[in-house]
Amino acid sequence: MRKSAIQSLLKPESVVLYGASDKHDGLGAVVLRNLHTAGFAGAITLINPRLTEIDGAKVFPDLRSAGVSPDLAIIVTPPSTVPDIIDDCGQAGVRAAIVISAGFRETGDAGALLERTVLRRARKYGLRILGPNCLGVIRTDIGFNGTFSAGQAERGRIAVVSQSGALCTAILDWAGVNDVGFSSLVSTGIGADVEFGEILDFLVLDSQTDSIMLYVEGIRDARRFVSALRAAARVKPVVVMKAGRHAEGSRAAKSHTGALVGADDVFDAALRRAGVLRVADFPDFFAAAAVLDTGIRTRGNRLAIVTNAGGPGVMAADHAGDGGMALAQLAPATVAALNEALPATWSHGNPVDVLGDATPARYEAALTACLADPGVDAVLAILTPQALTEPLAVAERIAALGGKRQKPLLACWMGDASVASARAVFRSNNIPSYRTPEAAVNAFAAVVAYHRNQQQLLQVPEPMVNQPTPALENAELILEGVLAQHRSLLDIAESKALLAAFDIPIVRSIPAATPHDAVLVAQESGFPVAIKIDSPDITHKSDVGGVRLGLTNAREVRDACQQMIEGVQTAMPAARIEGVTVERMWQGRHARELMIGVIKDPVFGPVISFGLGGTMVEVIGDRAVALPPLNRFLARELISRTRADKALNALRGAPAVDRRAVENLLLRVSDMVCELPEIEEMDLNPVLANEAGAVVVDARVAIAHSPPAHRRYSHMAIHPYPADLVRLDELADGTPITIRPIRPEDALIERDFVHALSAQSRYLRFMYALDELTPQMLSRFTQIDYDREMALIVTVEHQGSEVEIGVARYTTLPDETSCEFAIVISDDWTGKGLANKLLSALIDAARARRLETMTGVVLSENQRMLTLARRLGFDIQVDTESPELMNLTLTL
Repeated sequence: MRKSAIQSLLKPESVVLYGASDKHDGLGAVVLRNLHTAGFAGAITLINPRLTEIDGAKVFPDLRSAGVSPDLAIIVTPPSTVPDIIDDCGQAGVRAAIVISAGFRETGDAGALLERTVLRRARKYGLRILGPNCLGVIRTDIGFNGTFSAGQAERGRIAVVSQSGALCTAILDWAGVNDVGFSSLVSTGIGADVEFGEILDFLVLDSQTDSIMLYVEGIRDARRFVSALRAAARVKPVVVMKAGRHAEGSRAAKSHTGALVGADDVFDAALRRAGVLRVADFPDFFAAAAVLDTGIRTRGNRLAIVTNAGGPGVMAADHAGDGGMALAQLAPATVAALNEALPATWSHGNPVDVLGDATPARYEAALTACLADPGVDAVLAILTPQALTEPLAVAERIAALGGKRQKPLLACWMGDASVASARAVFRSNNIPSYRTPEAAVNAFAAVVAYHRNQQQLLQVPEPMVNQPTPALENAELILEGVLAQHRSLLDIAESKALLAAFDIPIVRSIPAATPHDAVLVAQESGFPVAIKIDSPDITHKSDVGGVRLGLTNAREVRDACQQMIEGVQTAMPAARIEGVTVERMWQGRHARELMIGVIKDPVFGPVISFGLGGTMVEVIGDRAVALPPLNRFLARELISRTRADKALNALRGAPAVDRRAVENLLLRVSDMVCELPEIEEMDLNPVLANEAGAVVVDARVAIAHSPPAHRRYSHMAIHPYPADLVRLDELADGTPITIRPIRPEDALIERDFVHALSAQSRYLRFMYALDELTPQMLSRFTQIDYDREMALIVTVEHQGSEVEIGVARYTTLPDETSCEFAIVISDDWTGKGLANKLLSALIDAARARRLETMTGVVLSENQRMLTLARRLGFDIQVDTESPELMNLTLTL
């Protein structure tokens, strides 16, 4: 099949260089020199209308004159020449171009117009562009260096993708000194066309890449970015560093949530859900990638430290505590084993001080005991070179242990010359080794954070998990009424009605236009009551004296209303005051004040926040954020990252809060933002929670018109599990079947299904002899992004268990209007009409996604599939390049 444009860009077989130069320090000369020095074996065509040759190589005025059609163009000419060069490339059939030239949108309106012209011409030919204003691309396995960097990259297994070309050059310089190699290095520059998403898709399938590093300055297409990140992180470790963690300005917010949650919080939440690791600075960038690249993983954060010196052990323990790591509590059996192996003066706790005269055997015994302890998740071995220590011999013992380890084992050999040979042993045995205790603890913290984020990646929440669909219509009617009045803020009664539509417990708020009306409402509701000012112009009522609590009789209500209205009119004379709202005071005891909020980020869409609430929320500053949709696991994880988490426990005579009730509130808020794209901001503050449940006392909701969605959930960065595609059906013989989208937890039934296929069925499906599914393949098959692809499986019940008997999937192609499909049915279930039902369901799903074309490639010998395709209306053509293949096309 024809090479894709992204393959041509990132792994070209032939190149044309526009702007080739014979001036030694010219940009075109530097790029050409890098191409030759790196050892690129493909054809290099040189273009410069002012030259006829460079160092004996012929130079052409344009590509038409050269009469060739290279994979990739590298352009280093003035920006004004680029549009015509793109025409020259497109007419010659070039698939991709690296535009190193600067002078586009970064220079202002004229440059932005020039950039749009370049993109328009490129799209005319289906030509993809990296840049403009980028460093270029390095691909070490083919000796390709299409950059103007000062040096070359060593071959390795790490891919780097960066929006900053300057950072790429710094990385290359650093890597040369630190013996780090790369599979690819890609500078995206402005990212006018090709962005992170497509590059990540290429690297996921790249056999030369084991881990991926991203440097990010900004994201334009959040759905594509998060989708590609999640796909990559399911298969390979991804480490991200982002600039601009602290915004200089603050946004004008309509809610506490808007003031508390910044853009960097949202970016952080997106990375957690994508299952990738974020680092803050350059040293951690490579350290994290390196430790993950060793393959060590953990299921917890309990660290044991074995050291021959007390000071470094304490330093490691302190740093672990600062970073949220837990020092493991050694089990009695472990302590007994250590008592037997160590001198009586050992530390009798963690850190395990094996003393300055520790022999290799003593180190081995201590490490073996700690690794065997079920309460230990990882072990850090620290050695300081002392008169009686043997750094190399101890390292060799650890290397032998490391080969058998089931838990992370890290080393910190402090010093330099006397431990150099020991560090070489660690490198050759793939054991992470560090010079300082802090660096070692940071590495373990990275592994822990990666594990936590990978757990988030596996979550596939469903929308509307807590509430039947009819309530959605009620909520939409409320919003329609507000928008019809050209308002963006719901009043308190509307806000709480909206919450009630999603079964969120509320304290009822009843509007009262006058003090007399307030008395009547209070009398009907029952004392004691609270009254709050009712004004569309006042965001924070407490700030202007607009809240009175615990009013116990009619006189108190009347007097408080009069005083409140007069006081607010004085404090805010321009505010429109529509009266007050009356609420019966919540009668529970031991309440904790919490806050749940929502903002709509301009890049990543709706975000949910949680933390301690009340009138001092900005001062307390307790909040954690997460991207919806949530499920119970994600709700618990969100709570765990706040100070509110401890407040929910039993506290000073108050019983523990009903955590499930708080989780339910978060899940219902998640449902709201999934189903109501109009919500811009929302404060539920305070939410009062105790042992009996949780209730929303005050609420504020801001909305905006939502443009007609191209597809459902398009306002969200992460697509929920498409529960609407689940079908219950039966075969002609009455056998009940379920057709549903695949889930990550289907890995085992997917593996069993593929393994049970006959060799012929596997060959017809995969077009090669597949012996077994690798873990990477299994992950890729079951952990999918429902926005970019769909896999429908058919299951039946057998002896109380679900058994997979068929699967059909499509993957959206880069044009985002077409998709490619595949289908396979269990050999025992063929001839029962199953393939027709399954492929029809997949076609319906693609139509619902508003895709326009479905394509497939089938071996000509697969007559059963070809017959089904004809029946469903596919056009079938023999492939012109490979006659043994048939190309299937269905207009959707």
